Amino acid sequence: MPRPDLPSAWLTRGALARALWPLSWAYGAAWALRSAWWQRRARRRGQWGERLPVPVVVVGNVVAGGAGKTPTVIALVQHLQRRGWQPGVLARGVGGRVSLQRHGLAIVAPGEAADPAVCGDEPALVAQATGVPLAVGRDRPAAARTLLQCFPTIDVLISDDGMQHWALARDLTVVVFDERDVGNGWLLPAGPLRQPWPAPAWGNGAVLVLRTAAPAQLPRPHPYPEYAARRCLSPLAYDADGQPHALANWAAHGTPVGALAGIALPHRFFQALRELGLHLGPTLPLPDHANGTALHTAWWHASQTSGAPRVWLCTDKDAVKLHRLPAPPGMALYRVPLALEPEPAWFDAVDAALADARRSLAL
Repeated sequence: MPRPDLPSAWLTRGALARALWPLSWAYGAAWALRSAWWQRRARRRGQWGERLPVPVVVVGNVVAGGAGKTPTVIALVQHLQRRGWQPGVLARGVGGRVSLQRHGLAIVAPGEAADPAVCGDEPALVAQATGVPLAVGRDRPAAARTLLQCFPTIDVLISDDGMQHWALARDLTVVVFDERDVGNGWLLPAGPLRQPWPAPAWGNGAVLVLRTAAPAQLPRPHPYPEYAARRCLSPLAYDADGQPHALANWAAHGTPVGALAGIALPHRFFQALRELGLHLGPTLPLPDHANGTALHTAWWHASQTSGAPRVWLCTDKDAVKLHRLPAPPGMALYRVPLALEPEPAWFDAVDAALADARRSLAL
């Protein structure tokens, strides 16, 4: 029996979503209790999470599945570097061994190659793309304190996927949406919402909404400033040695290519490759955060079939795991980066929020 396609079911209030609605109600009740407990804790202690000596920016979303958080983190870190900030990044590290340990912690030094099996694929990708110091652990405040102790020049922290993590005080929250917006508007598992939306700003910090794609339907109203970002694949693919190869050459010569993706929505990657004119043959969609062994095994089996293409393409997130492993005989794997270009006004809003946070901390 085929597994139910929840991402598709979450777009409408169809039969599957309605069947799951009672569980959604239970999830909502549990969420309300958790939220009330944290708010009571904050009022009793007089602060909304542990306050650090540097501004904290949380990048997250309220829907399950990839909406573009990691490309947003990378774009934000690179912008802050250009502005003279010295960022550090915090991450949970889903898919890595550290995320399974209650008090596990991994520190990645600037320019160090992070092991995705330990840190998770997304932190490894952020470290590779930005070269900033990074801490991975379930306990965000402990990870932040350790990172600041190890690298005291850090003057701003970016928390990747920290929307629902309230133990750490924040100065700015960036909520990322893609074309789905809130889908059918129901909570998990009947819908894609991890929490009710619109959500109040935790600790009364600033909130900015960034859309990485135009909404496919009328978006749910919210009270926060909203900005757009352009998301597109690079015209270049890179081999394991970092050498670039123009996708247009393969498209022009009709070179058959295969593609694999262990991301939240693999079909997006495959469709984007087709839109670039590539002659896409076999495609291998794998679960989000699939480990290197699972990716490699699927690729190896597909490469052994008759007529399998010699050229294979994957995402950056897959390449940080697969480029560590040997390619099947006669096969070559290239990563195709995803570029995210937020509108300039979003960067201006981030700069303004961080300037306010820096002034507040100086008082």
